[in-house]
Amino acid sequence: MKVNVRARHSALALVIFCSTAMARDLGPDEALKLRQNGVILPLERVLQQAMDRYPGAKLLEVELEEKHDVYIYEVELLTVEGVARELHLKADTGELVKDKED
Repeated sequence: MKVNVRARHSALALVIFCSTAMARDLGPDEALKLRQNGVILPLERVLQQAMDRYPGAKLLEVELEEKHDVYIYEVELLTVEGVARELHLKADTGELVKDKED
């Protein structure tokens, strides 16, 4: 079966573009506006929920992203056992969407 290389490369580029276009990091100014307008919860509240899942864990990183029109806090923790965890929590409710070993 003969495959058109140009078509395959175009399809691959489209998949890569769509994958990266689905998530967007938000800056501090935009996050502040969303918080002031009541669209998202305060970071402190969501962080407390994440830390409650892993008492004694250390915070490594937090990002606010928009994925498929939903705001998500991505929280990376290092547990007391030395395991890195990545938690995704909805920024408007604090609902846990994902908790995986990183």
